[in-house]
Amino acid sequence: MKITINVEPSAKETSLLVTCKELTPQVEKLLASIRILDKQITVKKDDSVFLINLEDIFYIEALERRTFIYTDKDVFDSEMKLYELESALAQYDFIRVSKNTICSLRKIKSLKSEVDRKIKITLENGYQIIASRMYADELRKKLGV
Repeated sequence: MKITINVEPSAKETSLLVTCKELTPQVEKLLASIRILDKQITVKKDDSVFLINLEDIFYIEALERRTFIYTDKDVFDSEMKLYELESALAQYDFIRVSKNTICSLRKIKSLKSEVDRKIKITLENGYQIIASRMYADELRKKLGV
């Protein structure tokens, strides 16, 4: 991969041009990482590609080698792995709550302690997810409870 940076003092905005022979998964991951900096993420649903804002995401779940992004009304697929999203989204108030789930702290409505130190998380849209005991302490710490 060749990277060229052109500093142009008269430029009115920053633009990025990606030239590639084909749109490979590697190029898609690169573009997805760049979009996260703009607080958006590239997702797929059916045969369409969408850009969604990070603030619209309630939680992200990995199931059967696929990554799903849950918003208020839709579920999308992501090409990125859960650990890649966790790393990229940590600065935007997303936290891992179980082995296969990342949750937006901004979308949490309530918490309820469960058996074995687990926490039942109710999100603003009524979805409920479980924070495993391995991640429950970090969740409490982040929320100050």
